[in-house]
Amino acid sequence: MFLTTSSQAWLQSVVLAMVLGTPGAAVAQGVFREYPSFEGGNAEAPLPTDWQVPGELVIGRLMYPNAGRGFFGGGDWRQGNTSWTDDYPRGDRKLVQMLRRFTRINVRAVEQPINLEQADDAYYWPFMVVGMASPWNLTDEMAQTLREYLLRGGFLFVDSFFGSSDWIAFERSLNKVFPDRRVIDLSDDHPIFHNPYDLPRMTTVRIPNWNSLPYGYLGDGVQPHWRGVEDDHGRLMILIAFNNDVMDGWQWADDPRYPSEEANLALRLGVNVVLYALTH
Repeated sequence: MFLTTSSQAWLQSVVLAMVLGTPGAAVAQGVFREYPSFEGGNAEAPLPTDWQVPGELVIGRLMYPNAGRGFFGGGDWRQGNTSWTDDYPRGDRKLVQMLRRFTRINVRAVEQPINLEQADDAYYWPFMVVGMASPWNLTDEMAQTLREYLLRGGFLFVDSFFGSSDWIAFERSLNKVFPDRRVIDLSDDHPIFHNPYDLPRMTTVRIPNWNSLPYGYLGDGVQPHWRGVEDDHGRLMILIAFNNDVMDGWQWADDPRYPSEEANLALRLGVNVVLYALTH
């Protein structure tokens, strides 16, 4: 598994080799699985023809139990159709397309849903996204696995939640993961906003939620916040796009009804985040 302490330098060299277009050793991968999305994204993101071809990088999608029954589809979260499937799988596969277009990273065509109950599974995937994280309700064991994953070198991109009540709910599980680490507000000079794309004043940008476009945001969900959690060496382990919906920017980039400037920022930011995660 790639995330042992002794292998982090090796991982970074392999990723840099991929970015530069030179051959690298493939990371071990589990069996692909797909779940129904409560948004119906499966029909809009059919399996690519090369979905069975391994890749050196696989986009992980964090699965989680909900705080409350019947949230966004109800049923067993282990079978999909609940809030962790927000922007899934369409957003994940759009990110793959962006990375394939804008970098030379060898990315598998399909994402990998990750269940933290299967503790060893998480350590095979260096990068994970989680959508609509406000209702996530991690058990102590799941929080411990996620903490270990992040401290070993993994990265989590948190997206698509709005307003102070969502933040309070999100923090309950985040505090289980890192009770001793504070959440910081990122500044515009953070390297995640500047490689390979230079994104000045990114902390003032709100990537809009598709459903908010006709009606706007209510309450305190308007002001964007770009936050994170760092390790002891200043490496960003978690990027939190609060009051933002970056994955909607990916999904709807080709739709003329979605603001083109924010879509372009979302696309470039996605590339920046993955490259930062794999090289720090």
